[in-house]
Amino acid sequence: MIIIDYNGIAIGNIVVQKLSIDENLIRHMILNSIRMYRKRYHKEFGEVVIVADGAKNWRKEVFPQYKYSRKEHRKESSIDWDEVFRITNMVRDEIRDNFPYKVMHVNGCEADDVIATLALETQEFGKYEPVMIISSDKDFIQLQKYDNIKQFSPITKKLVSHPNPRVYLMEHIFKGDGGDGVPNVLSDDNVFVDGRRQTPVTQKKMDVWMASDDLRATLSDEVYRNYSRNKKLIDLTETPEEVKKEIINTFESQNPVKNKQKVFDYLIQKRCKLLLENVMEFI
Repeated sequence: MIIIDYNGIAIGNIVVQKLSIDENLIRHMILNSIRMYRKRYHKEFGEVVIVADGAKNWRKEVFPQYKYSRKEHRKESSIDWDEVFRITNMVRDEIRDNFPYKVMHVNGCEADDVIATLALETQEFGKYEPVMIISSDKDFIQLQKYDNIKQFSPITKKLVSHPNPRVYLMEHIFKGDGGDGVPNVLSDDNVFVDGRRQTPVTQKKMDVWMASDDLRATLSDEVYRNYSRNKKLIDLTETPEEVKKEIINTFESQNPVKNKQKVFDYLIQKRCKLLLENVMEFI
């Protein structure tokens, strides 16, 4: 299974490559990226699965401060985000309707939840299939504790790896994730919202915590509470069971093989001349 983080190849590339907000250009960029990764990894990892963020992320209910600054940063940006989302959402739906790939867009969760749930599902008996995650998000390092899960970063153009994914996850929980508005375990919920500095988490402290057989006994009540907060938000095995069930049901209900016959006509309709030359690499 080749699991592609749709926002990573769509919105990520728009920002990194500073693309003009042109519908045809963005469509071509997204489709060409999918073609390229499928060509590179199809033989070893199987078929493509496109995964996009859904609305009403459950993490916002658990922690209202989650990604609180994203909207503000977009307001200050020169990019027309409404147009970006209109185009990328439209192309996502076009892929769903015209390509032989499962497209996962599950309300109530992020793409991270979907990618992790599908990758972890391969650990079940009889499903131990190779998985390649196409994403620059280092959150997925924690999944690499399983030998069948690998990751490629579209930004660095390299495989993403870590010598000890379990240690990486623990350190990530202790340090928090400033980009997502998750404070470290020594800081309160509103530290970023209030514009305050976090209490530093040193490597020495993390080493002590990491060596503990009982974190509940090692950490103070407040720090353990913050640790539990971060684990819920960062550890991808913490996705609520009802969300996991919805993800699996959505995945298993799709059978897009019939769309193979639509690809050629779609590329003609959208005037994707360069992609037409390599149409077989999509199917």
